[in-house]
Amino acid sequence: MLLALLVVSVCINYVDRGTLSVAQGYVTRELHIGTTQLGSIFAAFFWTYAAFQLLAGYAVDRWRVKWVYAVGYLVWSFAMLATGLVTSAASLVAVRLLLGAGESVAYPAYSRMLAGDFREEQRGRANALIDAGSKLGPALGVLIGGLAMERFGWRAFFVATGALSLLWLIPWAASDSRAIGSSERTAASGSPTCPTFREILRERSAWGTFIGLICSNYAWYFMVFWLPPYFENERHLSHHDLAVLGSGPYWGVAAVSLLGGWFSDRLIARGLSANKVRKTAVASGLLLATLMLPAMLVRNNGVSIAFLTIACASFGLFTSNCWAISQTLAGPHAAGKWTGIQNALGNLPGMLGLWFTGWVIEFTGHYRAAFVIACCFLVIGAFSFLVVVRRVEPIAWSGI
Repeated sequence: MLLALLVVSVCINYVDRGTLSVAQGYVTRELHIGTTQLGSIFAAFFWTYAAFQLLAGYAVDRWRVKWVYAVGYLVWSFAMLATGLVTSAASLVAVRLLLGAGESVAYPAYSRMLAGDFREEQRGRANALIDAGSKLGPALGVLIGGLAMERFGWRAFFVATGALSLLWLIPWAASDSRAIGSSERTAASGSPTCPTFREILRERSAWGTFIGLICSNYAWYFMVFWLPPYFENERHLSHHDLAVLGSGPYWGVAAVSLLGGWFSDRLIARGLSANKVRKTAVASGLLLATLMLPAMLVRNNGVSIAFLTIACASFGLFTSNCWAISQTLAGPHAAGKWTGIQNALGNLPGMLGLWFTGWVIEFTGHYRAAFVIACCFLVIGAFSFLVVVRRVEPIAWSGI
């Protein structure tokens, strides 16, 4: 029940953060927004999303994770609803900032719960299910959002989605609190035995996961936020075609994430080391995702979408194992703080990269350089997980 609710919530999370890219054509025309300014509006979400990560990590380690998560969910749902009511670029920036603040609690809370409630050989599947939800969100956002906006308008879509999202809080409030974050029963969250932020920052492996997430997120946010405009502006797909065909890559990554998480756990359960399995999966996923480059080079739209689907699907090997590595290294005592730091730094590409991509596209007049830069980040990310991260095994924290 707990995992099912988390999967649904992360799906809603990514619908809420990503559908602005689907609506960008309508929004830019109505609010008179340019490409570089659109990149800044995309990035506004990540300023508060990244800035609040440390606070969120502290909060889920300190207080009942169930209610900390519920407050964040409530905030981001109202922000989604308010997006349909904006009247200017400035008000759109304001609601994106509020959306980022609310959604900042998500991944620290997920890691806090999964690190405490799931064993090593179960975390790949648990993380894969949550990751699949994060990929189904953009897929549904592109498919349903594109069709709904074409029929009912972009404002109606945002208001309805935000309002309906609030229904999730009913089963969450009714769920058994004792089944959420069971590690809270084994150690007091605020006890002196919990590793400090400083202790985590001293760990070389922590920096390996931080750099790896920075690089992978640069590429992933490029896919989520700039592929719909790319298909519309350079491939000249209609809103209907974009809704149907543009959602394909996200379905692919969700499917492979589930398969990758299940297969990784199976290999570990059969005796292979978590170090070898997890590192191989994340590096392979990032390197295979560079297939987005030939997707940009081919002329045929169908072939291009096929390449992008394979690239995104390969990314699922990475995403199903990335957070399992952090949860294993940190352990239940430090998972919230570690994830908070990792997600704060890991979302620098959202804060700066989305604006930079918009600038590159406007400066060069095409998307080619933006694709090349994203692929370079994928290669650096694979190196970081393979080399900078030490063995994937629990760190022996002092005092625990």
